[in-house]
Amino acid sequence: MLPMSRPIPIAEVPEGLKLRIVASAGAGFPSPAQDYECDAISLVELLRLDRAASFVFRISGWSMFDAGIYDKDVVVVDRDTTPSNGHVVIAIVDGGFVCRQLVVRDGAALLEPRNSQQTYPPTPADDVEIWGVVRASVRDFQR
Repeated sequence: MLPMSRPIPIAEVPEGLKLRIVASAGAGFPSPAQDYECDAISLVELLRLDRAASFVFRISGWSMFDAGIYDKDVVVVDRDTTPSNGHVVIAIVDGGFVCRQLVVRDGAALLEPRNSQQTYPPTPADDVEIWGVVRASVRDFQR
Protein backbone atom coordinates (compact mmCIF):
# COMPACT_ATOMS: atom_id res chain seq x y z
CA MET A 1 0.00 0.00 0.00
CA LEU A 2 1.50 3.35 -1.04
CA PRO A 3 1.21 6.51 1.06
CA MET A 4 -1.92 8.61 0.63
CA SER A 5 -0.21 11.48 -1.21
CA ARG A 6 2.38 10.57 -3.78
CA PRO A 7 5.51 12.69 -4.27
CA ILE A 8 5.47 15.06 -7.23
CA PRO A 9 8.66 16.12 -9.09
CA ILE A 10 9.75 19.67 -8.40
CA ALA A 11 11.42 20.27 -11.75
CA GLU A 12 8.56 22.67 -12.58
CA VAL A 13 9.75 25.36 -10.13
CA PRO A 14 9.63 28.73 -11.96
CA GLU A 15 12.94 29.72 -13.55
CA GLY A 16 14.59 32.97 -12.56
CA LEU A 17 13.62 32.84 -8.89
CA LYS A 18 16.72 34.27 -7.21
CA LEU A 19 17.50 35.66 -3.78
CA ARG A 20 19.91 38.53 -3.26
CA ILE A 21 22.86 37.80 -1.00
CA VAL A 22 23.26 40.64 1.50
CA ALA A 23 26.71 39.72 2.82
CA SER A 24 28.77 36.87 4.19
CA ALA A 25 28.22 36.16 7.89
CA GLY A 26 31.04 34.48 9.76
CA ALA A 27 30.33 31.65 12.15
CA GLY A 28 33.84 31.61 13.59
CA PHE A 29 36.88 33.74 12.92
CA PRO A 30 36.60 36.27 10.08
CA SER A 31 37.81 34.89 6.76
CA PRO A 32 40.02 36.74 4.26
CA ALA A 33 37.49 35.68 1.61
CA GLN A 34 34.66 37.39 3.52
CA ASP A 35 34.60 40.30 1.10
CA TYR A 36 33.66 37.97 -1.77
CA GLU A 37 29.97 38.20 -2.60
CA CYS A 38 27.64 37.02 -5.32
CA ASP A 39 24.84 39.30 -6.40
CA ALA A 40 22.20 36.60 -6.13
CA ILE A 41 21.71 32.89 -5.81
CA SER A 42 19.04 30.61 -7.12
CA LEU A 43 17.76 28.15 -4.55
CA VAL A 44 16.71 25.95 -7.45
CA GLU A 45 20.33 25.82 -8.68
CA LEU A 46 21.86 25.62 -5.19
CA LEU A 47 19.68 22.70 -4.13
CA ARG A 48 19.59 21.29 -7.69
CA LEU A 49 15.81 21.23 -7.67
CA ASP A 50 15.54 21.55 -11.45
CA ARG A 51 16.18 17.84 -11.93
CA ALA A 52 13.29 15.53 -12.78
CA ALA A 53 14.57 13.05 -10.17
CA SER A 54 14.58 15.57 -7.27
CA PHE A 55 11.75 15.59 -4.74
CA VAL A 56 11.06 17.39 -1.47
CA PHE A 57 9.77 15.77 1.72
CA ARG A 58 8.83 17.30 5.07
CA ILE A 59 10.19 15.26 7.98
CA SER A 60 7.80 14.27 10.74
CA GLY A 61 9.35 13.11 13.99
CA TRP A 62 12.71 12.99 15.72
CA SER A 63 14.21 9.66 14.65
CA MET A 64 17.04 11.38 12.70
CA PHE A 65 17.90 14.02 15.32
CA ASP A 66 21.54 12.90 15.73
CA ALA A 67 22.01 13.15 11.95
CA GLY A 68 20.94 16.82 12.10
CA ILE A 69 17.51 16.22 10.60
CA TYR A 70 14.73 17.51 12.85
CA ASP A 71 10.94 17.39 13.00
CA LYS A 72 9.44 19.65 10.30
CA ASP A 73 12.73 19.98 8.35
CA VAL A 74 12.48 19.77 4.59
CA VAL A 75 14.78 17.37 2.76
CA VAL A 76 15.71 17.20 -0.92
CA VAL A 77 15.71 13.61 -2.16
CA ASP A 78 17.25 12.23 -5.34
CA ARG A 79 15.61 9.20 -6.90
CA ASP A 80 18.46 8.59 -9.34
CA THR A 81 21.28 8.25 -6.79
CA THR A 82 22.28 4.70 -5.91
CA PRO A 83 22.04 4.31 -2.13
CA SER A 84 25.17 3.09 -0.37
CA ASN A 85 26.45 2.53 3.14
CA GLY A 86 26.07 5.67 5.26
CA HIS A 87 23.55 7.47 3.03
CA VAL A 88 20.46 8.95 4.62
CA VAL A 89 17.53 7.65 2.61
CA ILE A 90 13.77 7.84 2.26
CA ALA A 91 12.23 4.36 2.25
CA ILE A 92 8.75 2.91 2.13
CA VAL A 93 8.14 0.89 5.29
CA ASP A 94 4.71 -0.57 6.05
CA GLY A 95 3.09 1.62 3.40
CA GLY A 96 4.56 4.93 4.59
CA PHE A 97 7.67 6.98 3.96
CA VAL A 98 10.43 7.02 6.60
CA CYS A 99 13.79 8.75 6.79
CA ARG A 100 16.65 6.51 8.00
CA GLN A 101 20.36 5.91 7.52
CA LEU A 102 21.41 2.95 5.39
CA VAL A 103 24.04 0.94 7.27
CA VAL A 104 25.76 -2.24 6.12
CA ARG A 105 26.82 -4.31 9.11
CA ASP A 106 28.19 -7.86 8.92
CA GLY A 107 27.05 -8.09 5.31
CA ALA A 108 23.45 -7.12 6.13
CA ALA A 109 21.89 -3.83 5.01
CA LEU A 110 19.80 -2.11 7.69
CA LEU A 111 17.84 1.11 7.91
CA GLU A 112 18.70 2.70 11.24
CA PRO A 113 17.32 5.76 13.01
CA ARG A 114 19.71 8.33 14.44
CA ASN A 115 18.39 9.43 17.83
CA SER A 116 20.37 8.36 20.89
CA GLN A 117 17.59 9.59 23.21
CA GLN A 118 14.92 7.26 21.86
CA THR A 119 14.77 3.59 20.94
CA TYR A 120 13.75 2.77 17.40
CA PRO A 121 14.33 -0.72 15.99
CA PRO A 122 16.45 -1.02 12.83
CA THR A 123 14.67 -2.32 9.73
CA PRO A 124 16.27 -4.87 7.40
CA ALA A 125 16.74 -3.02 4.09
CA ASP A 126 15.84 -6.17 2.16
CA ASP A 127 12.26 -5.89 3.45
CA VAL A 128 11.61 -2.33 2.16
CA GLU A 129 11.81 -0.16 -0.94
CA ILE A 130 14.53 2.48 -0.71
CA TRP A 131 12.78 5.31 -2.51
CA GLY A 132 15.62 7.85 -2.76
CA VAL A 133 18.74 9.35 -1.21
CA VAL A 134 18.59 12.54 0.90
CA ARG A 135 20.94 15.16 -0.57
CA ALA A 136 20.12 18.30 1.41
CA SER A 137 17.99 19.60 4.26
CA VAL A 138 16.42 22.96 5.00
CA ARG A 139 15.30 24.18 8.42
CA ASP A 140 13.01 27.05 9.39
CA PHE A 141 14.46 28.47 12.60
CA GLN A 142 11.33 30.54 13.30
CA ARG A 143 8.91 27.65 13.76
